[in-house]
Amino acid sequence: MSQVDAPRGRTCSRTLRSVALLTSGVLALPALAACSADESERTGKAAAPDIAAAARDKVADGGTLRWAIDAMPTTLNAFQADADAATTRIAGAVLPSLFTLDKSGRPQRNPDFVESAEIVDREPKQVVLYKLNQKAVWSDGREIGAPDFVAQWRALSGKDSAYWTARNAGYERIEEIQKGANDLEVKVTFTKPYADWQSLFSPLYPKDVTSAPNAFNDGARDGLKATAGPFRLGPLDRKAGTATLVRNPRWWGEQAKLENLVLTAVPRDKRADALAAGRVDIAEIDRGTATRIAGAAGPRYASGQPSSPAAGRTPSSALKGGAVPHGSGDGKALVARSRSVAAYVAAQTALKGYVVRKSLEPAYTQLALNGESGPLADARVRRAVARALDRKELAETVLSPLGLPADPPGSHLALAGQNAYTDNSGALGEQSTEEAQALLADAGWTPGGLKKPAPAKAGSEAGASASPKASGFPSSAPSGRKAGEGDAASDDGLYIVGDDKPASAVHGPESGGTRILAPAPAAAGRELALPGRPGSDDEARGAGTQDKKGEVAGAYAPRGTAAPVVAGAVGKNGKPLSLRFVLPSGPGSEPLRAVGAKIARMLDRVGIRTEITKVADSGYFKDHIASGNYDLALYSWPATAYPATDARPIFAKPEPASDGSLLVEQNYTRVGTDYINQLFDQAAAELDQDAARELVRRADARIWAAAGSIPLYQRPELVAAKPTVLNAGAFGFAAPRYQDIGFKKG
Repeated sequence: MSQVDAPRGRTCSRTLRSVALLTSGVLALPALAACSADESERTGKAAAPDIAAAARDKVADGGTLRWAIDAMPTTLNAFQADADAATTRIAGAVLPSLFTLDKSGRPQRNPDFVESAEIVDREPKQVVLYKLNQKAVWSDGREIGAPDFVAQWRALSGKDSAYWTARNAGYERIEEIQKGANDLEVKVTFTKPYADWQSLFSPLYPKDVTSAPNAFNDGARDGLKATAGPFRLGPLDRKAGTATLVRNPRWWGEQAKLENLVLTAVPRDKRADALAAGRVDIAEIDRGTATRIAGAAGPRYASGQPSSPAAGRTPSSALKGGAVPHGSGDGKALVARSRSVAAYVAAQTALKGYVVRKSLEPAYTQLALNGESGPLADARVRRAVARALDRKELAETVLSPLGLPADPPGSHLALAGQNAYTDNSGALGEQSTEEAQALLADAGWTPGGLKKPAPAKAGSEAGASASPKASGFPSSAPSGRKAGEGDAASDDGLYIVGDDKPASAVHGPESGGTRILAPAPAAAGRELALPGRPGSDDEARGAGTQDKKGEVAGAYAPRGTAAPVVAGAVGKNGKPLSLRFVLPSGPGSEPLRAVGAKIARMLDRVGIRTEITKVADSGYFKDHIASGNYDLALYSWPATAYPATDARPIFAKPEPASDGSLLVEQNYTRVGTDYINQLFDQAAAELDQDAARELVRRADARIWAAAGSIPLYQRPELVAAKPTVLNAGAFGFAAPRYQDIGFKKG
C-alpha cells in the first residue's frame, strides 16, 4: 500500500498456543487457518523456497552431505560478536530453537522443544509460561529445564560485564525466572512489557556454557559440552577446514536422514572450482557461477543469455583446438592457453552434475545516504536523491536476469509475506525528476548556483541585483519568503520528520520483523562510538500530514517551488553538488557495481554528480561504512520478525557520547529522530499485536520520509546442489529442517 495511513479492511487473526520466531532452527506446526485476501494484499507474498522438497519416505537413510561455508567458525556461541553464519548453521542443527520461521517469514513454535508458550499474565507484570517437551534432553542425558533458562538470562542480561556478549536485547527486561508447577514448566516474569518475548532463548545453550563468564567467553570456541538437536557436534578440523555434525542417537524427534553433515570451508570465489572438483555437494554461489552451471547444463541460460563458448566441448577437443605448428614463436603461449581452456572445459563438464536452486534471500540491499555532514545533512537533498531513483529498474537489473520477482521492498522493517509488512514507500513518493529538481532548488542547489557569487554591493544596488532571474531559472523560493531565506526549508507543506500531527486514522493494522550482512550477524546491537556530531533533533509532535494521494508531504518541495530545467550539474555558491559513492571492487561485487553505475546515471539526470570510488571488499564495511567515510553506499540488512527489537539499533537517532563522539550503534547513515526512537520503544512494549504492528508501520513511514536509507531490492539467493540432494537449497525465509535433509532414494 502506498498510504501512510492505516490499511483498511480486516486482517487475518491467528490464534496460536505460541507465536514466535527466530532466524535459525527447525519447526513443524499444525496447519493454520488461511489468511484473508485483505491480509494477503497488505503483506504481499514471500518468494517460495527452492529446496527440492520431498516427503521423508522419499529420502534415503544415511549418507554424508558436504555443505560449503565461508570459513570455519571462530566460536560456537551465537551471542558473541565474532559469531558468523557458520555459527548459526551449527547452532540450528545441534541446539534447541524454541521458535523458527516458516516460508513466509512468520514465527512458529517448535514442538520438538516446546509444547506451549504463552503470556499467562499481563498485570501487574507480564508473565510467560513455557511448557517443555517432556522428551527433550541434552546429549549428556540431563533434562532441558529452568536452570538452562536462568543461566542464559544472567549471562545476557547485561548486568555482568565479565560476559563478552554482542547483544542483550530483551534479556535485560526479565525480572526473574522460576520453575513452574513441575520440572517441565518455566515461568519468566518481565520488569516491563516486552512484545518480542518469543525471540528469547533461541538458540538455548546448556547451563555449562552460560553459567560462568569463562565458559561463556572461551568454553564454546572449539566445542560444546552438551547439545540437543537432530545432530550432535563431531570433530572440528581447522586444518582441513571441516566441521562434522553426526546424527544424534539421543534425539527424540524424527531421526536425521543423514548420518553425517560436513560443513566445509570454501571461500566464495573458490566455489565453482570446489563444485567441479566434487569437494562439496551443495553451496551458495554468486551469479557468475550460476551462469556457468546453467551454461554447462544447456544451450542457453534461463535468462536468455548465451551459454559458455566452451559448452559442448571436451577437454581433448579443447587441446586439439589449441594445437599449433612445431617451432611457432607463439607455440608455448598457445599451448598454455589451450591447456587453460581444456581445464575450463573439464570443469564445465563436471558442473553439469549440479543444478541451481534460487529464491529471494531474507535480506534487502539499500542505498545508504550519510546524513552526518555535507549536502546530505539537508533532508531535502536526501529526498531529492531518493526521488531521482527508479527503484523498479534497479531491482530488475539484479533480479530479472535470474528469473526472480523484481518488486522493490516497500518497508525497511519487514519483507513481503511477513506479518509486519506494509508498503510505506508512499511516505517518500515515487520516482519523479521534476520533484527531485524542485527539492534541490528549495535547498539552494541550482544550475545558476555553479556561478561564483558576485562581490557584495551596498545599498539599493545590492537589492536591485538580487532578482530571482539572476540564476537563469525560476526562483526556488515560494512567494512570501523573507530575503536571505533561500537555503532554509519552508514549513509550508513540508513534512518534518518527527512532526507527528494526529493521523487521520490510527486504527489497527499490525506488527512485525530483521540481521547486517557485512559484519557478523550476531554483532547486532553492538554500539559503535565514532567521531562526529549528533544530527539535528526534529521536534516530536505527531504523525505527518498526507496529500490527497496518500503520500507524505515531506517527499515534495514546498508549494511554489518551481522545478528548473537542469541541463547539467547543480551547485551552490559556485560549488557543484557532488557526492562520493563508495562501492566494493571484488570479483563477487559486480551486481552492486552495475546498480551503482545506474544510480549514478539517474542522479546525473537531476544535476547531482557522483564520484565513484571502488575499494577493496575487505575494508569496504569497516573502513568506509562503519567509519562514515562515504556519502552514498550500497549494503544489505537481513530481516527478522522482531523489528521493534532488532531494527531499533539500525534506525535509532545517534546520540553524542560523553567524549564528544557520536554513538551510532548500527545506524551508519547517521539519520534519525527522537520520534522514530519513541515509536520503536512503544512497539517493543505493546503486547497487543495489531497495535504493535501499527506502531512499527508508523516508524517505517518516518524512516522512509527521513530518506537516510532507500531499500532497492531483495537479495537473490542462489544455491548449487547435486540433483539428488533433497530438502535443501535456497530456503528463503524458511529455517532448515536438518533432520529432513538427505539424498534421493535409489
